[in-house]
Amino acid sequence: MPNIKSAIKRTRTTERNNLRNKTYKSAIKTAKNHVLDSLKAKSKEEVIANLSKAYSAIDRAVSKGVIHKNTAARKKSRLAATIVRLSS
Repeated sequence: MPNIKSAIKRTRTTERNNLRNKTYKSAIKTAKNHVLDSLKAKSKEEVIANLSKAYSAIDRAVSKGVIHKNTAARKKSRLAATIVRLSS
């Protein structure tokens, strides 16, 4: 436990931000799983809707500074490639 006042504040801030970042990353993973589940169900409209939600979650994480924009681009690209691969 830090003794210096500013270090104590930084520890509190870091814990708060880690929790917030974890929720954004969890939302991305959940959205990705929803896309893959709807792909297995063979529902094209549901896949498109869930893909849009996944892209939105990824873009939201980028705007909040949780993930880097290149990481977001990679995640979206891999998700789209997975859909193409599994749908054919």
